[in-house]
Amino acid sequence: MQTGFSIAQLADPGSAMAESILRKCVHCGFCLATCPTYQIRKDELDSPRGRIYLIRDMLENERVPDQKTVLHIDRCLSCLSCMTTCPSGVHYMHLVDHARGYIEKKYKRPWPERLLRHLLAFVLPRPALFRLSLYSARLARPFKNMLPGRLSGLAGMAPDVLARKSPTDRPQVFRAEGPRRMRVALMTGCAQRVLDPAINESTIRLLTRHGVEVVVAGGAGCCGALTHHMGMESRAHAAARANIRAWCREKSRNGLDHIIINTSGCGTTVKDYGHMFRDDAELTDDAEAVSAMTLDISELMSRIGLRPTGKAPKLRVAYHAACSLQHGQKVTREPPDLLRRAGYEVLAIPEGHLCCGSAGTYNLLQPELAAKLRARKLRNISSVSPDVIATGNIGCMIQIAGGTQTPVLHTVELLDLATGGPVPEKLAVGSGIAAKG
Repeated sequence: MQTGFSIAQLADPGSAMAESILRKCVHCGFCLATCPTYQIRKDELDSPRGRIYLIRDMLENERVPDQKTVLHIDRCLSCLSCMTTCPSGVHYMHLVDHARGYIEKKYKRPWPERLLRHLLAFVLPRPALFRLSLYSARLARPFKNMLPGRLSGLAGMAPDVLARKSPTDRPQVFRAEGPRRMRVALMTGCAQRVLDPAINESTIRLLTRHGVEVVVAGGAGCCGALTHHMGMESRAHAAARANIRAWCREKSRNGLDHIIINTSGCGTTVKDYGHMFRDDAELTDDAEAVSAMTLDISELMSRIGLRPTGKAPKLRVAYHAACSLQHGQKVTREPPDLLRRAGYEVLAIPEGHLCCGSAGTYNLLQPELAAKLRARKLRNISSVSPDVIATGNIGCMIQIAGGTQTPVLHTVELLDLATGGPVPEKLAVGSGIAAKG
């Protein structure tokens, strides 16, 4: 793609990066076939190629973003399916993130939109506040039809029962069972530990059972992905900076082999810390080191080798590949291979490359498109008649579970079960599935 950035514009590192990415696009249109929003809306501007044109025009002309540009960029899921498809290597993730940061600085949204976005950015990364908000939403649910706009949808998404606070959340060390093979830091996250603390508990049991010492490092918290994808760069960098310092401090004091993440949306962002801090002389080296050390839980378990007991229930598992895992991190083989190794029958979901509509806060900010994507995903899942749905991202779990009675578990919960862990509550309560064998 031809660009017309001035020499003065290219002196800015962000503009220079965007220009380099834009020049790689050859307008081939391969991305249209795999873009979820284009598949639904059939609008060129709701495709990666169309958004690239909008971004180029906005950045080259240094103009205040108009409503049309913001609308179509907001509709992007950041699922990154286009990056898997693109034959030219266009790094769309870095381009759209830069565009969102530009929009956040230059465009004044209507006040209800600003209020909602800042509310989400303030509440979701803070577990105690998020837990309180979910409790409040439960109380407001009988009156949700009286609430304005998307607040009604937010109230409707509150779970019937709030999970208990897990003792694994606080900073501590979990010793390996038997000889220690390695030492890792587990990112416990923010929203996940409120919505489903069983995931971290299963992860710790699985790792320690396989000889891995696990530390929850003091000072580590939200990865920054939520605010980063809303263009709130200063908030995202503050969260990322705290994690980098916490993990580097732990590594220098006690040693760390890896940083393990069991929420793939977070993993994609942490693996990109090196890029996020590429112009920060103080943190560049540490950020790159953290990114290099980071693994998804499925990557680590594939490396050290799963040791199943052979007593897992014979379940038909539909594996949903989270976009942030398959497209963002290019981790595709490990999760289904581990599930097969554990003794489960793994079912391929048609259109497995398409997003379920969760995408961080997307299902809260773009509820109509998210609902259509979920319906499409659920039709494809139901076509293979699974006993259980497995995935590696809490957002996908919540999104999919909201439209089906089939139990939705994190992949690590099924691996924990297959290697001697307890039956997950979602299987144990009234389903009878755990008795299969």
